[in-house]
Amino acid sequence: MLQRALLFFAEAISRLNARLMQVCAWLLLCMVLGQFLSVVMRYVFATGSIQLQESVLYMHALLFLLFAGGTLLADAHVRVDVFYRTWSPARQALVNLVGALLCALPFCAFIFITSWDYVRLAWVIREGSRETSGLPFIWLLKPSILLFALLLGAQSFALAVRAWDIWRKP
Repeated sequence: MLQRALLFFAEAISRLNARLMQVCAWLLLCMVLGQFLSVVMRYVFATGSIQLQESVLYMHALLFLLFAGGTLLADAHVRVDVFYRTWSPARQALVNLVGALLCALPFCAFIFITSWDYVRLAWVIREGSRETSGLPFIWLLKPSILLFALLLGAQSFALAVRAWDIWRKP
């Protein structure tokens, strides 16, 4: 019963990260178009926009932080799999279980705990750009660090649940 509930919860986390990846794909398109516009403005019209450059930087940060859980879901993280790919599914599941429990989840907890005050302070002072004409929204961007830790941690948990399910089967 508990295992069925955990598998259901793991599937819900995976659906959330998959949906978020679809949304972020549109953000990626906006980022590419913004960067293209910035380059055209600079080299064709000899002008620039700090706000446009910062918005591209914000989108890049959001993509990196919000894609992490989905990347783990897609099994697309960097991995040295010289041995892993030849192992049985049960042995791969054991490696994924140990990796999720001993590496990924503690890492996500560490990121969340250590960035909490950093994000809180940005909200308290309504942190903005250091540039005079920059975007005044850094305080809105910084919570994505906490969201990164939550999404990646949740997906790591889902990976551990699935790995446990695969590993324990005969």
